[in-house]
Amino acid sequence: MRVFDGGGLKGQSYVVYVIWAALLLSFAISLFNANWSLSFLAIATLLMSMVPALFARWFKIHLPVSFFAAIVVFIFGTIFLGEAYDFYERYWWWDIALHGGSAVGFGLIGFVFVFMLFEGDRYAAPPWAIAFFGFCFAVMIGMVWEIFEFSMDQIFGLNMQKSGLTDTMWDLIVDMAGALFGASAGVAYLKGRSRLGLPSMIKEFISKNRRFFSKSDEN
Repeated sequence: MRVFDGGGLKGQSYVVYVIWAALLLSFAISLFNANWSLSFLAIATLLMSMVPALFARWFKIHLPVSFFAAIVVFIFGTIFLGEAYDFYERYWWWDIALHGGSAVGFGLIGFVFVFMLFEGDRYAAPPWAIAFFGFCFAVMIGMVWEIFEFSMDQIFGLNMQKSGLTDTMWDLIVDMAGALFGASAGVAYLKGRSRLGLPSMIKEFISKNRRFFSKSDEN
């Protein structure tokens, strides 16, 4: 697995570069056509997609390239395709896919964060306990996002919640399912099943960021 060393915006996957090029092209065309809302969404999406790379650089974190690509795809799908091209209305499954995918990612992040507090000691607590806190972290992020959507609808008159309570509850259900899946990958890693899939990504991240996991037995 290739790893982004946190040194800048170079060394990314081709998917990331294609998305960035598409956003720049859309920004230029929308400016030429005086489509200010689309130009704003294009440049905002581009800048937000670069934040994780800058964050990794500032904190000297070695970030798996595939994980960063997944973040960029999610931001692109949520803000640009979802809002600018109304994919939420065109495809009924779009919101479910994005919520589920993001919940899996936050489940992984939550697990890694809690495991980091134990300095990588896999015997400091039962696997289910560490994974549980990762699960709670992911669900909390989902809840905060729903509060954000509600606030935007109430303050600015948007329609981010679509069908209101029903949309919110289904989003939270999908968030919980995705968080459970992501946290389960953490359990698999702690039990030594980390050769493939999400557990292998956790293993790669920990092995490349040993200063945060001084008690880890990864090479």
